[in-house]
Amino acid sequence: MMNKADLIEAVAIKCDISKLAAQRAVDAMIDTITNALQNGKEVQLLGFGTFSVVERAARKGRNLRTNKSIDIPARKVPKFVAGKNLKDVVE
Repeated sequence: MMNKADLIEAVAIKCDISKLAAQRAVDAMIDTITNALQNGKEVQLLGFGTFSVVERAARKGRNLRTNKSIDIPARKVPKFVAGKNLKDVVE
């Protein structure tokens, strides 16, 4: 598994920049994607994938401990769909 620190180190090595500069770049990318999704925009990175926000409808659920039916409210959730190039590389 790769965590954020590993990603920052990999970006620093690949771009031949300091870890601090790589951290700023990674943080800026995450913030930019987050802000775009927060404002209802879709972020499409060709060859990598698309980040979007989808609305989940309200639904009925079940509490497994008590076996009682519960209402799960509608909400918005982030979604990522991998692009063709990413799918091909992973396969």
